[in-house]
Amino acid sequence: MAKSPETEHPNKAFGWAARDKSGALSPFHFSRRDNGDNDVTVKILYCGVCHTDLHTIKNDWGFSYYPVVPGHEIVGIATKVGKNVTKFREGDRVGVGVITGSCQSCESCNQDLENYCPQMSFTYNSIGTDGTKTYGGYSESIVVDQRFVLQFPEGLPSDSGAPLLCAGITVYSPMKYYGMTEPGKHLGVAGLGGLGHVAVKIGKAFGLKVTVISSSPSKEDEAINRLGADSFLVSSDPQKMKAAIGTMDYIIDTVSAVHALFPLLGLLKVNGKLVTLGLPEKPLELPIFPLVLGRKMVGGSDIGGMKETQEMLDFCAKHNITADIELIKMDEINTAMERLAKSDVRYRFVIDVANSLSPP
Repeated sequence: MAKSPETEHPNKAFGWAARDKSGALSPFHFSRRDNGDNDVTVKILYCGVCHTDLHTIKNDWGFSYYPVVPGHEIVGIATKVGKNVTKFREGDRVGVGVITGSCQSCESCNQDLENYCPQMSFTYNSIGTDGTKTYGGYSESIVVDQRFVLQFPEGLPSDSGAPLLCAGITVYSPMKYYGMTEPGKHLGVAGLGGLGHVAVKIGKAFGLKVTVISSSPSKEDEAINRLGADSFLVSSDPQKMKAAIGTMDYIIDTVSAVHALFPLLGLLKVNGKLVTLGLPEKPLELPIFPLVLGRKMVGGSDIGGMKETQEMLDFCAKHNITADIELIKMDEINTAMERLAKSDVRYRFVIDVANSLSPP
């Protein structure tokens, strides 16, 4: 007979969970495993609220596995370390991102690309390497294998730094892999949300000229004067889009809704690269003519491995890059999710877990 979430493991835990596709989150008692020889136990201080959390609690992608405790942008304090743990000590400030397990022996894992391991397990809504369900950061603590724990650099704030563990690495990794780091080149960032606003900051730190491409004219002042973009392009203005044809070397497309790729491909120069990071619920149409006639490329990317995620955190600390956040209490999460669904956040909600999560 299957054990309940509360009795599955030795240590009592508490968080907030969604029980069905309504997505309503409420207090939830469950359990965490004992700290093993290779594990780090983390007392969670802050957890970012990612669009993936919203998709998952509502089962938008069709593979939610209730109850779901979301959260994969976790910053906390190491409270216990196993005897084999070498990189962390009790009291260290640490981060936990999107993944908490992999086989650790396949070709991807051996190349520090654990995020592409066929046996990779997500921080929540997944089956961990011990065969039990994973629960995420909308909770008081988490136990994680040391390979999937990150040193949180000194000088990087815990609250506004938390979203970098997903949003930050999701834009940093493709910039590095696809060569979008050459100073003076022109980067377009489509969509100015949780991912897009971080992409602007990282792009500028690499020395790129950055243009925000958005359907919301009201975001122009914010993009240029607050986030530091060089220019702003309203995607719904045919004249301005036409004037910008063939001007960009790269585009990072962060839009998570179904949208047309044809206009974006038109903005690229010959040999231009469009990298899509958003995850719409339905397939996008891929027009082939602009690819063939301009030797252009469409690619994708999914977070990054642990080594690269640490590199990204260190890079952001060096360049003073954080997310723009709205700090909320745990019991405000359902309202925050409603607002997130309407893109009513500048640009990332972060839950003050340590100061607002308490068992009823």
